[in-house]
Amino acid sequence: MDAAFTEEQDEIRRTLRTLLRERCGPDEVKAAVQTAPGYDEALWRQLARTLGLPGLALPAAYGGVGCGVTELALACEETGRVLLPSPLLATAVFAAPLVAGLGTEAQRAELLPRIAEGALTAALAVPGRALPEALGLVGARDGAWAGGGRAGGVQARPDREDGTGWRLYGQVEQVPGGHSAELLLVAARAGGYTRGRTLLFLVRAGADGLARTRLTALDATRPQARIELRNVSAELLGVDDGGSGSGEAVAGALAAVGTAAAAVLAAEAVGAADAALTRTVEYVRAREQFGRPIGSFQAVKHRLADVYVAVQAARSAAYYAAWAAAEGGAGGTDAAVAGGLALAQALEAQRTAAAEAVQLHGGIGFTWEHDAHLYFKRAASDELLFGPVHRLRARAAEREGLFGAADRAPYGGHEGRGGSGGSGGSGGPNGDGRHGGPDGRDGPDGRDGPDGRDGLRKAVTV
Repeated sequence: MDAAFTEEQDEIRRTLRTLLRERCGPDEVKAAVQTAPGYDEALWRQLARTLGLPGLALPAAYGGVGCGVTELALACEETGRVLLPSPLLATAVFAAPLVAGLGTEAQRAELLPRIAEGALTAALAVPGRALPEALGLVGARDGAWAGGGRAGGVQARPDREDGTGWRLYGQVEQVPGGHSAELLLVAARAGGYTRGRTLLFLVRAGADGLARTRLTALDATRPQARIELRNVSAELLGVDDGGSGSGEAVAGALAAVGTAAAAVLAAEAVGAADAALTRTVEYVRAREQFGRPIGSFQAVKHRLADVYVAVQAARSAAYYAAWAAAEGGAGGTDAAVAGGLALAQALEAQRTAAAEAVQLHGGIGFTWEHDAHLYFKRAASDELLFGPVHRLRARAAEREGLFGAADRAPYGGHEGRGGSGGSGGSGGPNGDGRHGGPDGRDGPDGRDGPDGRDGLRKAVTV
């Protein structure tokens, strides 16, 4: 791995940082989130025209810049530094790669050039608040996140009127950027119970039966929406062969997008954490107490040193994850493991930096209107949307094969049963999960086992 960035990559970072420093201060961020789309549309058009930011990782054949995951991660590190409210994440990180990977040639030719030039924004709508599961960041890749049948989610059925389209019915919560996106990529179940499969559908803004509501989110710089679909006309993304193959293709494409997205999200979180740390250092240097700057106190130095180490470790992990996704391919196991661990490290560093920023700013830092709370809300929101951290690490360990099948049961149980025993809910004195008699019942005299507890304990399924 070459740890040095190219001249072109450094120029992308430098140009974007300069532009955002001029156009995206805390006051501008607070004003932008109050608008109907939730971001500065003029700034978004400028970023698209000047840097080609929406199409940074798209092929040049479709109007993109032709760069890769590394360049997109560097750009998002800078947007994370200023907490830029924009459709960049929803459009360029989630939606555009799915159109490029699954769409037909006609769909790619129609949609990708418009995305690259910033004329079309898109969002990925996944049922059941299951975005990290769908992207393979947490949980097993078993498709349970998509619902199906009468269990919920979004249902898809062929349109009997025209014979070629589809109709969608259902509801999706917490769709990042979903209230303003002109194109929605909706994950829905098709084929009923016996031949059920998860497919992706294109829904245009303004379609009959489509209702979108902007939600009140903890982090206003990353707006979310509720999407309601009532017999909405939709277009299938790609080709459906009517069997499980198309569903496997969608699952594979989502996992590949998740690997790249993990690296990009990690870099974005690192940018936010670094900015929170920088602001805190500047404050403790200027704020005086007992006739000296509070930054000169040893306790404050230690706390900031811990944050600095965490941020630098997270930055190294994020850069490696971006390199692994770009060089080894986003579909590889090594890149997926690196991305999950990098995202976990970055979310932890972001949470630590934001919490220390609030604490070390003292009384003013606890006021809701202070800039420190912008970073605190972003840290809390990111972990709710893309974590939690312990599940990201558990999924990475599972991918790497560090634990056997029995060790992947909930809360450390074996084969779906809690505790350390083999058949009971609590491990017995002999490690077989039983108390009392050898068959798991009470002792020979019908009373409790030798340890004074009930002989048989029911296993608890979580």
